[in-house]
Amino acid sequence: MAADEDYFALLDRAKEQLPEVAESHDRFVIPEVDVIQEGKITVVRNFIDIVDVLRRDQQHVLQFLLRELGTPGNIEGRRVVLKAKVSPAQITNKIQTYTDTFVICSECGRPDTKMNKEGRTLVLECEACGAHRPVNVKKTSRSESVNQLREGDVVEVFINDVGKKGDGVGKVMDYLVVVPGTVKGSTVHAKITKISAKTAFAAITQENTTR
Repeated sequence: MAADEDYFALLDRAKEQLPEVAESHDRFVIPEVDVIQEGKITVVRNFIDIVDVLRRDQQHVLQFLLRELGTPGNIEGRRVVLKAKVSPAQITNKIQTYTDTFVICSECGRPDTKMNKEGRTLVLECEACGAHRPVNVKKTSRSESVNQLREGDVVEVFINDVGKKGDGVGKVMDYLVVVPGTVKGSTVHAKITKISAKTAFAAITQENTTR
């Protein structure tokens, strides 16, 4: 009987610790990027909200994004203004890369970390499990970052030809973009739905015909 009581006492004690663990995971939810585009300018309106969740210096996050996206930019209040047309998917991808590199502990998977310097090495220390590791940043060249389409990107395409199946064809960066339902001579805004090598397929989101 005493053994059973000890078992249930230990079980109750373990259950008492569960809410704290769950809370640690639940509270770490990165806000979805709130992006507006004004011509060739891209504005992330909730940048500071994202930084607050990451618990990192806003200038450190900004410089990482600018380097990875290959564009100049600056903080204005609680938002970031990027001097280039960048899709929400690209920004989200880079924020996730920053999170994986500079925030998440590789041992326990928690975000309860801080960055310190040991000599010239930047080290990520976990306050939850005590692990620490050097931060390894993968360098992305400007040309690789800018001249790359991704599924979900919205691009402006000038339809300069029509394919054998009657689909409009244009060129964006180094990609041949196929946009069904378009005619030669039109300029359309289309969302990239699939990419195969250097050929991208897209669906119209908005069309402005120019001749």
